Amino acid sequence: MTQMTLTFDAVAEATPGPKWAARWQRSWPAYEAWFTARGGDHGPSREDCRAAMESHMPELVPIYDRLVLIAGGSDRAARFLSTWCPPTYLGGCSLAATSDADDVRLLRNYDLSPELNEGLLLQTEWSGRAVMGMVEFLWGLSDGINDAGLTVALAYGGRSETGVGFGVTTILRYILETCDSVPEALEVLQRVPSHMAYNLVLADASGRTASVELSPGGGIRLLPKAIATNHQSAPTQADRPGFTRSLERRAHLDRLRVAPRRLNREFLRPPLLQDRYAEGFGTLFTAEYNPLTRSLGLTLKGERWDQHLDAFAEGQRIVDYGPSTTRGAVASAMPDQYAGVDWAQAARINWTQVVQDYAAGRGREIAAYLPTS
Repeated sequence: MTQMTLTFDAVAEATPGPKWAARWQRSWPAYEAWFTARGGDHGPSREDCRAAMESHMPELVPIYDRLVLIAGGSDRAARFLSTWCPPTYLGGCSLAATSDADDVRLLRNYDLSPELNEGLLLQTEWSGRAVMGMVEFLWGLSDGINDAGLTVALAYGGRSETGVGFGVTTILRYILETCDSVPEALEVLQRVPSHMAYNLVLADASGRTASVELSPGGGIRLLPKAIATNHQSAPTQADRPGFTRSLERRAHLDRLRVAPRRLNREFLRPPLLQDRYAEGFGTLFTAEYNPLTRSLGLTLKGERWDQHLDAFAEGQRIVDYGPSTTRGAVASAMPDQYAGVDWAQAARINWTQVVQDYAAGRGREIAAYLPTS
């Protein structure tokens, strides 16, 4: 059954310690089940994982070692936290960055099922510099900003094949721990391989922006406009583009001509805003990053939560993503082949299974996952 509420926590911890340990204890059982079910125990050895990090991201090794120690030091925890050649995963998002002579903004919508997001905004100084962002895989980031004003966000690239590389959330953490600008971040992306296809949008305090497509196993493609959704320009067809509406959202972003300060409002309405929570694809949060003020504005189901890197305030918000449409309204919006489907039962779908199936390339129509009784 889909959990229709999500608790967001804002946590500050300069160095990994008891707060991160508490989060590990809370989240690891679910991650461990996912890791083992998806074949993580048959992946690279602990030694190979650490060697890959030493080779590609040596500045993160002391942080990684400390996190592994806090996590209990097991081989499985060490391999999981390295994210070197991890099991497949995916998500849906819209990204855009823009600037003018006076302003810079990076926007992202995070679209997924509420039960598949950690709901953690973490402010750290792990490498001696301040970093603030939304956490995934317990220390990686789906988006964030650092004390130089560099900000970056990711979106699934729409292809489930994998290559030899790191989980993209660790790459985002590495960028924000070590880079000051978009050009420096691009140098990192050219040499650190991603294990799956992902799209990144970046912006910095100078007003520079970029959109990058990451290929499985390494290689990047720079795009002319700092926007991204859930497909790439490569000839390979994107996974489930009709369900994610990736092409529609990308076309909308491409048509936008708005000032940086007005970009946020575009992400708070369709087609960028998704409200299909019962189908496992709703906008869990909208993040507006301002590189000039080093701030983040989170919009959670219509409620704004502002944070500043230099004046971070711990706190908590509980968001209810309950049904946003009636059964009749949902049914009337469905194609004819879905006539008679009881979409009122969508909340009982096992969305974790749906995500795993699509990541493995065996996804079915969503109606096929509805409970039979």
